[in-house]
Amino acid sequence: MEVNYTDLPQDSKVFLYPSSRKFYPQELEELTEEISAFLKENIPDFSYHFKILHNRFILFFIDSEKEISKELLDKIVLFILQLENKYKITLLDKINVCFKQGEFIQYQNMKKFRTLLKNRSISKNTIIFNNLIQNKYDFENNFEVPLSESWLSHLVK
Repeated sequence: MEVNYTDLPQDSKVFLYPSSRKFYPQELEELTEEISAFLKENIPDFSYHFKILHNRFILFFIDSEKEISKELLDKIVLFILQLENKYKITLLDKINVCFKQGEFIQYQNMKKFRTLLKNRSISKNTIIFNNLIQNKYDFENNFEVPLSESWLSHLVK
């Protein structure tokens, strides 16, 4: 059952899918309806909430009071693959990096990201979106962090 974000406990599981491009305004309403229908049909026994953040990230928050089955995980991945095909985007590649560059959010592969760092187009203070968050607490405290405090901190000298 869909609930308010604030009603979910801090240990609620987060499923994060960064998009390789920003969703177009004309896509957002349909995408929101598709996600809502999928979650309503496939996880009726869980409390959940979802967000499309910055028109770039799809996030599912699922109360972890009950164990999430492998079957449900498979359904979620299949659904995300369907979204990838329909919208011609990448959502499942967590190795790519999303970061803020001014008011814009960039999405780069690791090789290009390293080049940007080497060329000083980004710095240790660049805000990185952490693809490795696991729960609601992580989302609220560790989703947007400076590069120097991120999982990529080893790249900063």
